[in-house]
Amino acid sequence: MISVSRLLCGLKSYGDNLRYRKDSGSQLSGTSRGLGPVVVWNMTRTCNLRCLHCYSNSGDHVHEDELTTPEAKRFIDQLAEFKVPVILFSGGEPLLRNDFFELAAYAVEKGIRATISTNGTLITPEVAKQIKKIDIGYVGISLDGIGVNNDRFRGRKGAFDAALGGIRACRSAGVRVGLRFTINRHNYFQLPDIFKLIEEEDIPRVCFYHLVYSGRGSKMRDEDVSHAETRRALDLIINKTLDFHRRGLDKEILTVDNHADGVYIYFALKRSNPERAERVRQLLQMNGGNRSGMAIGAVDWSGNVYPDQFTRNHILGNVRERNFADIWRDTKNPIMRGLKDRKRLLKGRCATCCWLDMCNGNFRARAEAVHGDFWAPDPACYLTDDEIREVP
Repeated sequence: MISVSRLLCGLKSYGDNLRYRKDSGSQLSGTSRGLGPVVVWNMTRTCNLRCLHCYSNSGDHVHEDELTTPEAKRFIDQLAEFKVPVILFSGGEPLLRNDFFELAAYAVEKGIRATISTNGTLITPEVAKQIKKIDIGYVGISLDGIGVNNDRFRGRKGAFDAALGGIRACRSAGVRVGLRFTINRHNYFQLPDIFKLIEEEDIPRVCFYHLVYSGRGSKMRDEDVSHAETRRALDLIINKTLDFHRRGLDKEILTVDNHADGVYIYFALKRSNPERAERVRQLLQMNGGNRSGMAIGAVDWSGNVYPDQFTRNHILGNVRERNFADIWRDTKNPIMRGLKDRKRLLKGRCATCCWLDMCNGNFRARAEAVHGDFWAPDPACYLTDDEIREVP
């Protein structure tokens, strides 16, 4: 996750506490300040939408093997003992679990910051008040376009209007809310409209995700943006972030799942503001790049543990059988062992890239999906051959 607003404008947010510290890159197995990883919990596979890019292959059917409420509380206990700083309740659609509020409140009681990833269509004013009451720290609502474009992508007519209603309900209830937008060929041209929306609706945060080829998203490889289109998208995100800041509209703008973005921002600043560029270089080196299997992990509805929410074909263990911390620290699994010290395993242009300390090989799930090799180059890296040889 790259904080564009932090790198360009120096704005700070809660997540920067975890991303940009001198010991951020050392958070390999709960060692950084004694903290475990941020955990994405796909607490259900059931969903009221059917998004084209869904990495969990979720749908409207009910899965019988979900963790029960007592099992889920034992799992949350494990996270608290491991000093996990944040749990992201995800799905499917997490609000479809009858015990969602009970479990989210339990996590907060245990000292874990609870956040939600939701499609937003089920957030009524009453639901938003409940979210506020139990002190959930943040609600990320997914929109993948404006109006009918979002509805087509998310598989339901009216999804955009319902999600926008959820955003407004959160804003009215005083809940911190933001947008999640996955860039692809069918919607990247609507990026200006997304920035217009967050200004008009006074939305304080937006995360722009790069497409990862996992689950149903694996069928969208040919519908991803080109490298040239990615660069144009980043140029727009950079310009809009700076424009907001100049006008006193300090929004938190982030990109997710492509650490080439940090290097690209560094290049832009080297041309326009060399002094700021040097500070950005330091921040990116503190962060250390992609930290799947290090500072972020994922658990699915039935308790399976993964290096991140997209790397779903490598199961590390199950919390019904072993404590989460023991699974996370165990390096007998070659994928987990490799992720904690991956630079020597990377191949191709990743292995020779001079920005490896800032990127850490980018996203392994994409590399495996395209090349069939977990340690191959990430095909979504849009830096040119000359750029990856440039002296920092």
